[in-house]
Amino acid sequence: MSTRPRLRKFALTAHVVSSIGWLGAVAVFLALSIVGLTSQDAQVVRAAYLAMESIGWLVLVPLSVASLLTGLVQALGTKWGLFRHYWVLAKLLINVGATIVLLLYMQTLSHLAGIAGATMSSGGFGGLRNPSPLLHAGVALLLLLMAATLSVYKPPGLTRYGRRQQERRTAPQP
Repeated sequence: MSTRPRLRKFALTAHVVSSIGWLGAVAVFLALSIVGLTSQDAQVVRAAYLAMESIGWLVLVPLSVASLLTGLVQALGTKWGLFRHYWVLAKLLINVGATIVLLLYMQTLSHLAGIAGATMSSGGFGGLRNPSPLLHAGVALLLLLMAATLSVYKPPGLTRYGRRQQERRTAPQP
């Protein structure tokens, strides 16, 4: 199925913007997680965890879902298809996996932000020295960079479904 050029360009623009926005937001999240893990100031640590929760719910989750949905529109509305090329399938798996992990991780992050909010008046870190935001953000950044690289280089290789589709198009009609 092919879409009209204007609609295809709009969908591509929406996909690129949401995907790159997601990548940038993950980079900011990574920086905040480093601050939260290394700062000696308890107020800065708490502020980092509270900001990470807000960024997670208000920026990361919407951009990840937007990237997934616009990617599906792109795949289904262009010659690339959703299951024809390995690179498209790899990007889909990266996006779906990262979105699921993000949604599940938001519970942990909300818990950490709750600790940060509850310990505002005390002088200690209240158990906030947690490396999991750093780990999650680092892995997410690598995965999103892999997806961006796949989009640019588009390595060759058709799936079995893609080969069957290609054979049907090139086979002589009776």
